[in-house]
Amino acid sequence: MSAEFPPERSRRLSRREVVAGLAMLSAAGIAVVRKPDIKLNYLGNHKLDDVLPAQIGRWKFVSTSGLVVPPQDQLVLALYSQTVTRVYDDGKTPIMLLVAYSASQNGFLQVHRPEFCYTAAGFALTDFAQHRIALDAAKSLPVNTMTATRESGGEKLLYWVRIGNHIPLSWAQQKLVFAEDNLRKLIPDSVLVRVSTPLGGELPPMPVLSEFVREMIAATSVPLRRVLVA
Repeated sequence: MSAEFPPERSRRLSRREVVAGLAMLSAAGIAVVRKPDIKLNYLGNHKLDDVLPAQIGRWKFVSTSGLVVPPQDQLVLALYSQTVTRVYDDGKTPIMLLVAYSASQNGFLQVHRPEFCYTAAGFALTDFAQHRIALDAAKSLPVNTMTATRESGGEKLLYWVRIGNHIPLSWAQQKLVFAEDNLRKLIPDSVLVRVSTPLGGELPPMPVLSEFVREMIAATSVPLRRVLVA
């Protein structure tokens, strides 16, 4: 018994189907051509521990514990990235430093943002503001600042995020610069730097935090400063 085939006319593709198919092939080709493939990796083969100095201005590295960090189950997201936590002290004003690095911007840094870490640890966050730290006569660093408090005490803190060659101040700006870099075929690395000090110290916290940030960047070797700031 011979198989029945549909009429020849019904087996022909319509002009609309041909045009639609060509359009889809063209779009797929453009997507392949424009796929990001240029990696920005300012840390390279270095370790964050090697980048961050043990002596920062008048502060000395004294401990790796005592900082507010994400819940342990969330840190699984950081399996292939690097995180450094340090406490520095000058005998008067301790400084807590957290640096989280990702070789590509994949959302991992969100785990370390103070809005997540401190809220999860039971802190109330207030006094949200933006601030600029003068690094030298020609350059300043934009940062986010806030106050974290709970019954056992509190901290004044600041942080910034570097994505590729940008320092966005909001989550929306982060997504925008990431999209812009992708359009340039760039795969940016990213880093979050958080600096804090306990409330109730002898000196106003913001000038102290700003001084520490300036000294930290100045004490970092010139080739590796791009790991921290754009």
